[in-house]
Amino acid sequence: MLASLLGFTVITIDVSAVNIALPTIRDSLSSDMSGLQWVVDAYTLMFAAWMLSAGALADRTGARRAYAWGVALFTLASLGCALAPGIGVLVGARVAQGAAAAVVMPASLALIRQAYPDPRARARAIALWTVGGSVAMAAGPVLGGLLTDLAGWRAVFLLNLPVGAVILALLIRVPRSPRRPAALDGGGQLTAVLALAGLAFAVIEGGHLGWTSGPVLAAAALALASACAFCVVEARHRHPMVPPAMLRDRSVAVALAVGFAVNAAFYGGVFLLGLYYQQLRGMSAIAAGLMFVPMSAVVTATNLVSPRLSERIGRRPVIVTGQLVFISAMLAMLPLAAHTPVWLVLVLLLPLSIGGALAVPALTALLMDAVPPERAGTASGLLNSLRQTGGALAVALFGGLLSGPGGDFSLPGMRIGLLTVAVLLVATAALARLLLPRG
Repeated sequence: MLASLLGFTVITIDVSAVNIALPTIRDSLSSDMSGLQWVVDAYTLMFAAWMLSAGALADRTGARRAYAWGVALFTLASLGCALAPGIGVLVGARVAQGAAAAVVMPASLALIRQAYPDPRARARAIALWTVGGSVAMAAGPVLGGLLTDLAGWRAVFLLNLPVGAVILALLIRVPRSPRRPAALDGGGQLTAVLALAGLAFAVIEGGHLGWTSGPVLAAAALALASACAFCVVEARHRHPMVPPAMLRDRSVAVALAVGFAVNAAFYGGVFLLGLYYQQLRGMSAIAAGLMFVPMSAVVTATNLVSPRLSERIGRRPVIVTGQLVFISAMLAMLPLAAHTPVWLVLVLLLPLSIGGALAVPALTALLMDAVPPERAGTASGLLNSLRQTGGALAVALFGGLLSGPGGDFSLPGMRIGLLTVAVLLVATAALARLLLPRG
């Protein structure tokens, strides 16, 4: 449990901690907004794309072995990020980090599935695992701000080295995991990577080069063609990495859609706030990070309450309520401006802290109970792939909208992004309310 929790925590911290370091990275490496978006999305996109195969890899090679490989690669890639001399090298190292994190995520959850065969005990263990990730996401900006101001942005990545060493030492005492048959789908994996990369390029660069520019239209065409090819490959493959039978289960399909929307709201919100605090309000990295402290405390408390609520009133009400709270969070942030009182900013951010922390534990437990044990790695990989994709596209959307004339922070662009995510959450909340079972 400790090994799984540490790994999940460190790969999650890398997302939110880096968000706070972005303005410093921009100044240090002479980057523009597009480069900063790629620093975030190179990680999350590879995280999302490779997780589709990583779940099958965890099933096929054994969760413990896959987890050890992922942690080792993540630690080495973190060293590459810390030593990067320019934005291009940093983005490349972030690609390697994301691919490694994709292996770590489903393998860590599969290890928990292996350690807790009893459904009730497993639900509580998954809740604790989810608490670790949610707290890491909320506390990451605090840690990122402290490290950036005290030791420079490279320290954000250097911190991963001792943590990786501790995890590998802990794994020596973890029992070997059973291997289960799970075919690797090379064609599906390749087309998934191309589709996500093309879509991200179109959304990120569309805001900077223009939506009708040649590179953006070519990227959009590549994304569409690759998505169609992915569907064809999966339909014809004997052992597809996204089994059609799994997607026909309403609980699984809704869990994937909700996971996408919830992460779009949270990742997009954290990305937006990190830039809002520093670029629009002129805060230091430490001050910006400290603004997330109340958020971290609320996330922790809500994560502990969520499993108990699910047992008492059922998972569907908890999942739907979490999304409704997230919708209120998007609307609450619309009035934010350069001189909004700090106390009011903190109050307005409370719904952002509660929404995901309420929905994600119930969502993850719902999915794990909806699939057979031999598909645990595949299902968790698919869920987290959709969640990371939602986060990556939200960062791409907000980044394009936030960059006003001369690179200034654009309040109108921020509000358009918030409303877009709110509409998405309304749709997925309705799906959860209509299609999930009552129990």
